Amino acid sequence: METHGPSPNVNLTAESAQLVKTLLEKHRHTITKEQEGNSPESELKNIKWVANKDFTMEVGKQQIGEYIQTWDVQPCWLYSLDFLFTTEEEHHTFYHYRARFSTPTPRKPIQGTACVYFIMDTSKVRDQTLPVEVHFVVESNRLVHTPGRTRFREKWLADVIESKTFCSFPFLLSQ
Repeated sequence: METHGPSPNVNLTAESAQLVKTLLEKHRHTITKEQEGNSPESELKNIKWVANKDFTMEVGKQQIGEYIQTWDVQPCWLYSLDFLFTTEEEHHTFYHYRARFSTPTPRKPIQGTACVYFIMDTSKVRDQTLPVEVHFVVESNRLVHTPGRTRFREKWLADVIESKTFCSFPFLLSQ
């Protein structure tokens, strides 16, 4: 697997590796229908993703930002979005991004962070007018989510920050 990107020091994170593995498995096997874990009465929000032929690294970053804006999270959550790197496979190019979330306040301007890792899959063999495939994982989780099929939960971010706090300050567990 080739890796290209602006920062050669960025390692292929466990989350990014999981996304690539899942997408490659998906393409190796015919999937008739993905399970949807949401009730039919709840509308899932999504955006219209760019076609393979029109995709660029910047368009991908812009669209992930648009998608994040559809999430039902409190306005206190701020995030930064970064392009990490690309990986090349025989029939796919994967673009890796990271959204880093925190809830800074005047009392605690430097808060813990929770990351959501995105991967955008541009196919070299599929119809170029089809949209890119997009998937994401929340830091320290293995479940791969698909926009339009998953309702993002604010609790996921809070849980990551909470677990980091307990790992950093184990004495909090004994109280």
